[in-house]
Amino acid sequence: VGSEMCIRDRYIGTLLLAVLTFFGCDDNTGTLGIDMLPGSDGISAHTTTFEVETKSVPAGAVYAKTSTGYVGKFTDPDPNGFGDYEASFLTQLNCTDNFTFPKLYQYDEKTKTGSGIMAGDSVVSTQLVIYYSSWFGDSLNACRMSVYELNGDKELTKGDAYYTNINPENYYDKYSPKLLGRKAYSAYDTSVPDSVRNATDASGNKTFYPNITFPQSKEFGNRILELNRAFERKENDFFANAENFIKNVFKGVYIKTDYGDGTILYIDRVDLQMQFRFHYVNDTTGVKLKKKNSDEDSLYYSMNTVFASTKEVIQANQFQNSELLQKKIDEKGYTYIKSPAGIFTQATMPYDDIYKELSQDTLNAVKLTFTNYNQEDKYKFNMSAPNDVLLIRKQDLKTFFEENKVVDNVTSFTVTHNNVATNQYTFRNIARLVTTCINEKQAAKKKAKEEAGTAWDEAAWEEKWKSDEATKDWDKVLLIPVNVIYDNTSQNKNITGIQNDLQPGYAKLKGGPEGESLKLEVTYTRFNK
Repeated sequence: VGSEMCIRDRYIGTLLLAVLTFFGCDDNTGTLGIDMLPGSDGISAHTTTFEVETKSVPAGAVYAKTSTGYVGKFTDPDPNGFGDYEASFLTQLNCTDNFTFPKLYQYDEKTKTGSGIMAGDSVVSTQLVIYYSSWFGDSLNACRMSVYELNGDKELTKGDAYYTNINPENYYDKYSPKLLGRKAYSAYDTSVPDSVRNATDASGNKTFYPNITFPQSKEFGNRILELNRAFERKENDFFANAENFIKNVFKGVYIKTDYGDGTILYIDRVDLQMQFRFHYVNDTTGVKLKKKNSDEDSLYYSMNTVFASTKEVIQANQFQNSELLQKKIDEKGYTYIKSPAGIFTQATMPYDDIYKELSQDTLNAVKLTFTNYNQEDKYKFNMSAPNDVLLIRKQDLKTFFEENKVVDNVTSFTVTHNNVATNQYTFRNIARLVTTCINEKQAAKKKAKEEAGTAWDEAAWEEKWKSDEATKDWDKVLLIPVNVIYDNTSQNKNITGIQNDLQPGYAKLKGGPEGESLKLEVTYTRFNK
């Protein structure tokens, strides 16, 4: 008998392993039923479906900590589309610790040696340069950009800077704004000859970097130089670090478009550059060199980037959508995802139904698919479907981006759009999400029941669970357009960061109020008596 039981148990174990392997039962597998499975029971595999209700919801202000600045206005060419949105940004400029300008040239008659290289203690010229390498929309569209110096009483801090509903007027005086420049431009500057645009260095890298330049007054540059000379004399601490520089010398800039529609620039960097006049000097003695065949000093001019926007300082993007966005959210029979800071799709998961039907079984795979309708290229500049999306519990949205998390394949998942074969975003196995959420509720119910004792009222508890601020979104997940950042040095392409997608894009998805519900496909194994 013992031998027969051993053989039978080995058979059942082998069959169980085969079934779980077939259905991809790996780390994503969740168990709703009992922990100990009787070896004498038979096993069978099944697949069933549950309905998932979806709707469009406003994205609102999204977390946008990024090194890219967005400037411009774009109106959806479809008269029944999303309307327009406008992008602008604020940025601080970084100052390296204990920064000082080159020293003024001085000659010592006694030692016949010199020190320093600057010829004259003043700035020759100053300019603010905005660099970009890409854009969305019409490259030849006529636009105009304005740049303002931040001069308001409120400091730009990390606490309020990284959400896209930031109000720039809080950071500069809207009644007497300090305009640093206003300039017409197009994304593709046709005035730049091909010889310059296509020029390369010795390594074959292009030397031309598209930019918009705003000349500044000499007084602007000399004010900064004079404050820095005072820092050298230890009369202030304004250049000790970036924080002191931003607070006391230059708070930053606000950059916006005030004319033109149809182009969004993706700004890589903002530089404050200064030009100085220098002496060529002998490396050993520091004595000024002479020009060949002349007694005149050998001088040269050099334009240098002195302060620049970097990841160490704050860069804040603002996105403003038109009222037409809400009309798209209210449409029935389908849902949308729309970036930037536009629309998410919310799905209500049938956790209670799954628990009721499959609580004694083992979930092997749970598949959820969002199918988008074909998007016609009817216009010259169309928004395409977002390439990557994030599926995440609604209650985890805020902390996920603020804490710079990556997907854990338990309560957050990413997939890439299959725009060739199926036009779908397919999450092939979210079983761990389902079991995590179900177990979370059951644990809370068990604890509440033990505390209530004979006063336990399950119906009242269920009502409280559905309405309580902390748990009302227990069964809600969001589908969000994102930008996934990979470690390109790794062969496995590990994800190193996930950010809200801030480039124009949208997808119209099947489902929605009054539309056909999505199907949650559940594969499970059952032990039969």
